[in-house]
Amino acid sequence: MKPTVALAAMLALGTFVLAGANAAEPRPKDFQRVVDAAYAKYKGLQEGKNADYIPILTRTPSELFGVVIATRDGKIYSAGDVDYKFSIQSVSKPFTAALVMTQQGPKVLDEKIGVEPTGLPFNSRLALEIYKDKRSVNPLVNAGAIAAVSLVQATSEQDRWNKILQNISDFAGSPVPLTVLEDVYESEYSTAFGNRAIANLLYNYERLYSDPEEAMRVYTRQCSIGVSAKDLAIMGATLANLGVNPLTKKRVMNANDVPELLAIMATAGFYDESGEWMYTAGLPAKTGVGGGIVAVVPGRFAIAAFSPRLNEAGNSVRSLNAIRDIAGELGVGVFGPNPN
Repeated sequence: MKPTVALAAMLALGTFVLAGANAAEPRPKDFQRVVDAAYAKYKGLQEGKNADYIPILTRTPSELFGVVIATRDGKIYSAGDVDYKFSIQSVSKPFTAALVMTQQGPKVLDEKIGVEPTGLPFNSRLALEIYKDKRSVNPLVNAGAIAAVSLVQATSEQDRWNKILQNISDFAGSPVPLTVLEDVYESEYSTAFGNRAIANLLYNYERLYSDPEEAMRVYTRQCSIGVSAKDLAIMGATLANLGVNPLTKKRVMNANDVPELLAIMATAGFYDESGEWMYTAGLPAKTGVGGGIVAVVPGRFAIAAFSPRLNEAGNSVRSLNAIRDIAGELGVGVFGPNPN
C-alpha cells in the first residue's frame, strides 16, 4: 500500500488517532436533532440543477430532499424524502470495488486499476492519456469503475450482473435484490458515447478485463439501480460496521479490507472536489449524479442524503451541505472535530 493511502487507511479504520478514541457518542436525540436541522436549513436551497447529460435525470423532481443517519446497530434517524427511489449512479462504485476486493484481495485494485485521485472530472477521457502507467486511475471515476466491473469474477455477463446486484443489495440490507430503473438504463446506455470510448480505450491499453461492451452494459445497469436515501445510509453503516450489515447481520466484505476502501473514498469519492470535501467535512464519502451522497464515520455510523440539484462538479448541493453540517455539528471528522 502506498504511504498516502496507508495513512488514510489507518484513519479510516476508526482508530481516531487524531480525533480521540474516547469521543462521546451522540445520543439518539442528537442524531434526530441534527438531521431535522440540516433538512430544515437546506430544503429551500435552489442552487444547482439536475444532471442533463443523462436525459431522463432531468425528470426527477428537483425539490426532493432527504437526510438520514444510520448507526452501526441499525437505528435510523431521518427527515424528508428518504424513501424515494432514484438511480444510484456513481455511489455504486465503491461497493463494486468492495466486491472485487472480497473476491481477489485489495492489492488487485492498486495493480489493475489504481488508487490515486485524478484531479479531473469523473468522466474524463484525458486522464487515461495523462496517467499512462495506470490508465483507469482509481475505481471511483468512470474509467476505474468500468474496469472494476470487468474484474468481477464471473462465468458470463449474466453471472457478472447477478453478483454485482446481489452485492449492492446485501450492502443495503434488502431482503430481495434491488430493482433496476429500466427507463434510466435505456436513457443512459443509449447516450453513453463517452463511457463507451473509455471502455474501448481501456481495452486497447489492456486495462479492461472483459469484453468492453459487456462491461459497458453491466456498468450502466449498476448505475441504474434504484435506491433510497435510507438504502444508502445502511450501505454506509455496513462500512462503518466493518463490513457487517447492521440490519441483516450478514458479513458483506472483509473487515481488513474496509480501511483501504474508505481511503479511496476519502481521496476520490467527491470527484475533483474531494480535497475540498475532506478539508471541510473530513469524512470518506461517495457521491453520484443521481443526487445521492453517503458519508461514513468509521466504526460509528453513516450519513446519507438525496437531492437531484447538482453543482458543476456533479455533487448534490443540498446533500453535501446537509452532511457537512451534520459532521461539523457532531464533531466526527476522521481528522478531528471540524466545526462549520
